[in-house]
Amino acid sequence: MTRRLVVGTRGSALARIQTGLITETLQRAHPNLHIEIRKIKTLGDKNPAMPSHQAENPGIFVKEIEDHLLRGEIDLAVHSLKDLPTEMPPGTRIAAIPPREDPRDVLVSRGRIRFEQLPSGAVLGTGSPRRKAQLLAARSDLDIQPIRGTVDTRLRKVEEGQYDATVLAAAGLHRLGRHNVITQYFPLEMILPEVGQGALALEVRADDSATLALLRPLNDPATEAAISAERAFLKRMGGGCSVPITAYGRIENGQLVLDALLAAADGSRILRYRARGRLEDPEGPAQEAARALMEMGATELLAPERIPLTNA
Repeated sequence: MTRRLVVGTRGSALARIQTGLITETLQRAHPNLHIEIRKIKTLGDKNPAMPSHQAENPGIFVKEIEDHLLRGEIDLAVHSLKDLPTEMPPGTRIAAIPPREDPRDVLVSRGRIRFEQLPSGAVLGTGSPRRKAQLLAARSDLDIQPIRGTVDTRLRKVEEGQYDATVLAAAGLHRLGRHNVITQYFPLEMILPEVGQGALALEVRADDSATLALLRPLNDPATEAAISAERAFLKRMGGGCSVPITAYGRIENGQLVLDALLAAADGSRILRYRARGRLEDPEGPAQEAARALMEMGATELLAPERIPLTNA
């Protein structure tokens, strides 16, 4: 029996490739599944000059897609998980999180000059407070400037000399087949990635049990546990604020390990903490890391209106 599945996605090259990875997997598992892909413009797509961290709505790359989902115009939304706010809108849920791609950030520079060899005053483009703080912590002599646009746009700006270098997610370049432009990978000890970076989220209506059952086999439990811990930490610390804050989870020797970070915007102060816990309890390491950072002085770095209760 043929079933129709309408999939919503952003129209960028990366979004189309990511959606293609999911639909190809579904098509192989369900040959009679008829899949229609619908491209949807989000607020972030319509306003390319607006820095995403300054937008009032933390879901500027997902809200319009979720609206289509809730209206029943699509059955499945494929997102870069890092674009999802920590609070899911009522009536939706994440059906599956497939295995994560490389979560690291990478440097792309003119002349393939490594980060430590960039001249003092070199202009490095990034619109991410998280990246900026960690880069300045390592090289306070660099000139960090905002940069927006698609991956290709950012690469072109470097090639044209508008910037000496930029920082991008390894996962996006890998999926686009652009490994060749990478100058170097930043170690996780130096730059922690965005919460959810490298992972995809498959979002459905909460009451759509048929689509949920169709997608659940695509879920990777280890990735789900790690990212659940990351998102739980961000939520407890006031997810969505523009201060440099992030967490990275992974499985080591059967344990869930969570590295959490909070920084001053200029990189002058970095708070880091590592928590460990059980895969079945991602909230545990998240709570421990949040408490530890608060005890280390997180209130001085968080915006006053975002400060959570220390014993919440």
